[in-house]
Amino acid sequence: MKKYKIQKTPFVVPTMDGKLIEEHWGHSTENPNISIAHMVAPPDWSEPHQTPEFDEFTIIISGKKQFEIDGEIVTLEKGQSILVEKGARVRYSNPFPEQCEYISICLPAFSMELVNREDEGVD
Repeated sequence: MKKYKIQKTPFVVPTMDGKLIEEHWGHSTENPNISIAHMVAPPDWSEPHQTPEFDEFTIIISGKKQFEIDGEIVTLEKGQSILVEKGARVRYSNPFPEQCEYISICLPAFSMELVNREDEGVD
C-alpha cells in the first residue's frame, strides 16, 4: 500500500466575487484536520469580517494582501507569511491594483460551519 497521495485535480470552490480558490487538501479530499488551498484574489476584492474557529496561515506568492485583525491593519507582500489565530476577528482584502496570489493553510480544515462570517452590512 502506498504511503502517499498525489493531488492532480484540486477542487475549485465556486465563488461569486472573482476570487479563485483551488483546494488541494481539505474537506473535498476527506481531510478534516487541514486544508491547503491556492488562491488568487482580484484587485479591489474583499470578504466580510469573520471570526474563524481555525488557525489560518497565509503565504504570499505575488502581489499584496491586506488583513484587518482585531482592528489592526496589516499588509503583506510577496515572500511574507502570517498566522492568524482562531478566535481573531479578521477581514481579508486586496484593495490594491494588482491581483494577489497566495497559499492558505487552515488547521483544522476550512469549513463554512467554522468560519463565522458576518453579514455584509455588519461592521
